[in-house]
Formats: sequence, C-alpha cells, structure tokens
Amino acid sequence: MRRSSAWIVFAISMLIFGVGFLWPLGRVVMQGFFSEGHFTVKYVVGVFQNPVYSEGLWNSFRIGLGTTTLATLIAIPLAWLANRYKYPFKGAFSALVLVPMILPPFVGAIGFQQILGQYGALNAFFNLGPIDWLGKGRYFGVILLQALALYPIMYLNVAAALANIDHAMDEAAENLGCSGFTKFRRITLPLITPGIFAGGTIIFIWSFTELGTPLIMNYTRCASVQVFDAVKEIGDNPFPYALVFVMLAASVSLYAVSKYFFGGKAYAMQSKAATTFKEIELGGWRRWAVTVPFFLVVGFALLPHVGVILTSLSAPGSWYQSTLPDVFTLGNYEEALGHGMTVSSIRNSLFYSVIAVIFNIGFGIAIAFVVVRSDLKIRGLLDALAMLPLAVPGLVMAFGYLSISSLMSNQSWVKESDFWMSLFDVRTNPTMFLVIAYSIRRLPYMVRSAVAGLQQTSASLEEAAANMGASPMKSLRRITMPLITANLVAGAMLAFAFSMLEVSDSLMLAQREDYYPITKTIYELFQLIGTGKFVASALGVWAMVFLA
Repeated sequence: MRRSSAWIVFAISMLIFGVGFLWPLGRVVMQGFFSEGHFTVKYVVGVFQNPVYSEGLWNSFRIGLGTTTLATLIAIPLAWLANRYKYPFKGAFSALVLVPMILPPFVGAIGFQQILGQYGALNAFFNLGPIDWLGKGRYFGVILLQALALYPIMYLNVAAALANIDHAMDEAAENLGCSGFTKFRRITLPLITPGIFAGGTIIFIWSFTELGTPLIMNYTRCASVQVFDAVKEIGDNPFPYALVFVMLAASVSLYAVSKYFFGGKAYAMQSKAATTFKEIELGGWRRWAVTVPFFLVVGFALLPHVGVILTSLSAPGSWYQSTLPDVFTLGNYEEALGHGMTVSSIRNSLFYSVIAVIFNIGFGIAIAFVVVRSDLKIRGLLDALAMLPLAVPGLVMAFGYLSISSLMSNQSWVKESDFWMSLFDVRTNPTMFLVIAYSIRRLPYMVRSAVAGLQQTSASLEEAAANMGASPMKSLRRITMPLITANLVAGAMLAFAFSMLEVSDSLMLAQREDYYPITKTIYELFQLIGTGKFVASALGVWAMVFLA
C-alpha cells in the first residue's frame, strides 16, 4: 500500500473515530465533571454517596461477576470434553451449544419467567406451589439467563485455546507421573488462560452493563436500569452522566486489573499443536456418559427459547399454573406482524443494520490494509483504536450520543431548520445516531476478519499483479478481494446479526415509534397489558427464525 494512501486512510479513520467514538465518550466524561463551566468532582462523589446509585453499581457488579463465573463453569468443562473425547452426536452437540447466541437474553427472559416463575410450568409440573426459582428480586434469574445466553462466547475462546495446545506437553506430564485433575491444573489451565481471559472480559463487560434483561425481569435496582430511567432527565442534570462515567471507569478498571492478574499469565509453547492429537474413543456406557453434560447444558440453555416459543403459541391467559398452555393459537403471530409497530420495526432494523454493515465493510477493509499492508510506524495505534469499542459498554456509548444530540439540537442554526433537527435530534429522527452506534460498536468484527484475511494472503500476489501492469484498484478488485471474501462474509454476518440484536443503543436512542428497531418494539409490546408478552414473544420468534 502506498504511503500517501495509507496516510490518507489513517487521517480519515482518526477523524471518524474522533467524531463517532471519542467525542461521545468525551461528552460523558465532561458532563459528569463540569457544572456551569467549572470542573468539579462532587457529582461523581455524589454517585457513591447516593445509596440508590451505590446499590445499583454494587448490584451490577454482582451481576457481572456472577454471570462470568457461571458461564465459565459451564463452558470450560464442555470445551475440554469436546476437545478430548469422541462421543455420539458430537457434531450435533457442537452446533447446539452455540444456539443460545441467536436469541437476545432479554427476549428469552419472557419465556424464562413463564417456566421458572412462581406460577410457572416447573412448579405446575411438580405441584410445588408458588416457589420463585428466579430468586429474591429476580437477581439469580438475571444471572442464570445471561450466563445461559453468553457461555458460548467463553466456549468458543476456550475451545480455540485448547486446539492450539501442543499435546506433547500432556504426554510429557503423564510420563512424569502427572495425570487427572493435577495435569489439567498444572499444564492445561495455564495454557488456556488467554482464552479464558478473552471470553471472560467480553462476558463481564456485557453483563455488567446489560440493560434489556434486568428490564424484562423487573430487576430495577442496578446501574444500567437507573441510567435508562435517567434518559428523561438528560437535560441539565449532571448525575446521570456521572453515573455513566462511573460505569465506564469501572469497566475499564476491572478490565485492567483482571488483565494484570490473569491476562499476563500466558505460557508460550515451542510449537503450536506440533503433535497430532487423536481424540479418545471411549467404549460402553462411558461414551454415552460424555454426552450427558452437553445434553443437560443444551437442554437448559434452550429453556428460554422453548419458553418464548410456547408463550408465542399461547392464547392470552391460557398459560397460568399449568405445565403447558391450555389453548394454542397462531393469532399472536398474526397480531405481531399486523401490529402498527412491527412491520416498520423490521424494516427499520434491516435499514440500520445494512447501512452499518456497508460502512463497516468499506471502513474495515481500509483499516486492515493500513494495519497489514502499510509500513506506517503508528499503524498499531489505528489497530488498537479499532478494537476499543469492544471494551466500552453500549450503554455508555448510547448516553454519549444522547448528550451530543442534546447539545446539537439546542444550537440556534439547528432549531431554525427542520432538516438539521431531523438529523441531530434523536427525539425527531434517531436514524443517524443509530447507524453510527451500530457501525462503531460492530466495526471490530469486520476489522479483525479483514486483518486475518490479509495476513493469510501473500502480498507477492499483489506485487505480481502490479508487475503485470495492474493498477492498485484493479489488483484489489481482481486479486485481493476474491481471496479474502470468506473473511469479509464472516465479519459482515457477525456485524449484521449483532446489529439486529442490539439492545442498549436501540432502547435509549429510538424514542419515536416510527423509528423503533426490532428490539425496542419487542420491549414496548411487552409493556402492553393483557396480550403484551404473547405478541412480544411472537415477534421474538420471528426475529430468532430470521437470524437463524
């Protein structure tokens, strides 16, 4: 890549990141520390002095820690068994353990409550009476639901780490008399620590700032819901900004601390899986025993999906204190598609997500070329900046965009023009902010995919094309792009799927019914008295089938 072109891409990228990422973060920090133009820490300190805010932060921390711990306890044994043994239906279970990722946890919460609630299917089946399996205040229910939805993230990271272990080290340990759990603790666990850290970090930040699940579970005493409730006070009240800043600082600090204590404990190997490892094939009942953990986890993890599907098929009021609905109907699906908000929300989500993905493809490829194909000494800065949105909670970013919208819509030149108001005021039209939010937050998936593709494609092919007289653009179109198409498709699918399922940005930025995306419509339908949760479940199933 020509140095001049690399500098142009670098400059444009820094400008986009400055406006779309650093500016909203800066607004959150500034609004929390400044009052009438003067710097002050009283609002941040006030967050900890306010018993409501401090309790919310502590509860959010407990949710994040509990979810990460439970997801880790689920994922590591499954990944170890899948890596080590050959067992019946291994291919099917390897696919089924990832199924929970296609349903947002907050949608699954609807069905989860129907099964495990005081008057749910579980109590009715065993005739147990009104036992609330979701825990006091629904705290345990939030943790369980999020862990069952997010454990595939840990599973994928640990499975990848196990696949890269040189099994000669296992054999050497066994020759020295180390076996069983001791071998796992002394050899395997240290080697897969980077994978555990990578998965745990994503799960913790996700669950620490998750908004939709606590809302649907009616667990309001956590920081994310308090921030959501503070949207209506977005004007001059600095306390919501201070609370969001504390959440941001907590996420970054906890990431840094965990990286210091756990992320640095990586043990390099002389080679990567140099010794061919043959899966152990068990005989008799043992081969079936290995499938039991997969069967239990998959069965329990799919409970929210089953609950949502059954709720969507229930006639309103027909599933109460009974194992299954008394009356089944397809009317909820008809009402879901016929509701005034539904069709427009599907169209809106498709529009927002497609535009975001198109932006991510072009922008991600450009960044990847600078990172892999240029010789700029500061290209590492661009690579690191492109990955930062993964570490910043969506709730924080959404609040930053709300702050920018509030700032811009109060400008006189904006107030005087309907066009500028529709562009900058989320209360009028949130399209621009939703597209920017989806794009920036999902850009890391595309950058990593494009970088991986370019790293696996020899630059000599492009040099050969140039020697044959091909222009840089023709070389890109005829040589490079076809070779990295699979990587780009993978990145685009991830970016699209997660944009369609985005919760925090959607709930906070979409404030007009005309512009609701799917997730906001599901939440609004759930609030309807009577048929709300049934129609919301039907729309959730439509979304689940579409994404699957």
